[in-house]
Amino acid sequence: MTKVIFYRRDGVFYGFREEGHTGYGESGEDILCASISAMTMLLLNTIEVAYASDISYNISEDDTVIEVKAMDALPEIGADEKKQYAIAGLFMGYYYQLNDLLEEYYEYLDVEIKDD
Repeated sequence: MTKVIFYRRDGVFYGFREEGHTGYGESGEDILCASISAMTMLLLNTIEVAYASDISYNISEDDTVIEVKAMDALPEIGADEKKQYAIAGLFMGYYYQLNDLLEEYYEYLDVEIKDD
């Protein structure tokens, strides 16, 4: 099972932690795992390259953990209000997309929010 924990502060999404393999299919043929990986990389590339914003991430293939934080999404840290809104919106969109996947793949995916 893949577990995704989203980080949220004062209602603003600013990161997440993914851990584990979905187990939906064989390694290399798991469409659920592939879709989650593709969405994660789209989010990383959009924030880092398209928005030219700082993002910290660690991808550990050994223990299947990905941790991502974009502190510029938080009003107290980011200087550009439009960029804050866009980055937080990407994380929120990812959260809702994963929740849509839960309807069909609830045995292979878990999604939570950690408020701080």
